[in-house]
Amino acid sequence: MNGPTATVERIGRIVLENVEELGRILLLFLSALSWMVRPPLKLHHILKQMEFVGVKSIFVVVLTGTFTGMVMALQGYHGFRMFAAESLVGSTVALGMTRELGPVLTSLMVTARAGSAMAAELGTMRVTEQIDALAVMAVNPVKHLIVPRLIAGVLMVPLLTVVSDFMGILGGYFVGVHILNINSGAFMKNIFKYVTLGDIYNGLAKAACFGLLMSLIGCYKGFNTRGGAEGVGRATTEAVVLASISILVSDYILTAIMF
Repeated sequence: MNGPTATVERIGRIVLENVEELGRILLLFLSALSWMVRPPLKLHHILKQMEFVGVKSIFVVVLTGTFTGMVMALQGYHGFRMFAAESLVGSTVALGMTRELGPVLTSLMVTARAGSAMAAELGTMRVTEQIDALAVMAVNPVKHLIVPRLIAGVLMVPLLTVVSDFMGILGGYFVGVHILNINSGAFMKNIFKYVTLGDIYNGLAKAACFGLLMSLIGCYKGFNTRGGAEGVGRATTEAVVLASISILVSDYILTAIMF
């Protein structure tokens, strides 16, 4: 009985720890919301984070979106050719980018680049007691450090998704029309025929949710770092892993609701 009992206890302990951590993340989110509506709203802090999350992520997002669209066109062409439906490659690429791959891949790339940096920066501030110093100076750390990052994540990830969608469709057009010799008129006609504004809006709504998850988890892990330099590295790794898993799980939930 000792073996099975110990296993059950260990599993229960892990479950309880995860539930407690989820509760702490939710409390941090509610605290950030309450401070978000209290003046003053320091715009320069928000703009600085928007530049960091958005402008500095454009290159990796453009690269990811372009090659994703190109690969989708290449694979879709070989599948549709068996049914003499090559003209549907354009709509497949556009729907795939706007509904799923654009928001998801953009969020994962931004998580790897900006979310990890948020965790590392806040974690370094925590272990060097800079966050404690802010509290001593009567500066609320949540309002000063976390609120600008949450706003930047929610605003910039959808904008980056627009860039990713456009470049993915453009990459798919280049491969489909110029390499695979699909008729350009049929390619574009099916995009306008099958892709609706609802597909685009739902994809952007998903991107906003992913941006919130990315920034919230990155801030939470950094804000609660313990253990010096080793703790900063651990918090950064955990932030990227947890945010990526959360994005993929929430993508399924949102897709089931929206579509």
